[in-house]
Amino acid sequence: MSDHSDEQKPLTAIERLSRRAFLTRAGAAGVATATAGVAAPLAAAAVVDSVSQAAQALHENSIPGTVPITLRVNGQMHKVEIDPRATVLDTLRETLHLTGTKKGCDHGQCGACTIHVNGQRANSCLLFAAMQQNKEITTIEGLGSPDKLHPLQAAFVEHDGYQCGYCTSGQIMSAAAMLRESWGPADSDVKEALSGNICRCGAYPNIVAAVQACRRNATA
Repeated sequence: MSDHSDEQKPLTAIERLSRRAFLTRAGAAGVATATAGVAAPLAAAAVVDSVSQAAQALHENSIPGTVPITLRVNGQMHKVEIDPRATVLDTLRETLHLTGTKKGCDHGQCGACTIHVNGQRANSCLLFAAMQQNKEITTIEGLGSPDKLHPLQAAFVEHDGYQCGYCTSGQIMSAAAMLRESWGPADSDVKEALSGNICRCGAYPNIVAAVQACRRNATA
């Protein structure tokens, strides 16, 4: 039989917390803790997903297997994505659409693809484009324009040194570099200097005449 005086005694705060209330609060706290434990990884996952999506977007905008490079051609910077095995010749023609440089043998033997790299003549079919960054590349388009021909271009027209014209770009680029090199004054010196540029037509005498005209007039 309970003591009536005990029933009338005020309950303390702890005593007022019933078992049901305790379980309810404990359950709520557990849910909150569990929610926080899940929310943090979810937030981190959302950040990872965002980064992954950005990377995926960049990847989707790139052509698989290509590499980004920057080339300076005829005084202009070009940011392109190319096959790392691409030559300068193919990059000029197929990517930058500078088709003045011609593809002949594609083995560095005919000189049709001659360009200037840092002022020196080079066969563009033998150069990897990815290795030419930070260099100055000049093509026939950068030597002169239809409205303002380079003196060698004008001389080739005057002396009929082009015939079919397929080798002409390489011949002119090679001759333009030759004029800055140490060669003798004779026609044989010009022929030797341009011996890396092969054409099977009969324009050789006219090409030599055009080059010699520029040398005599010191116009190039």
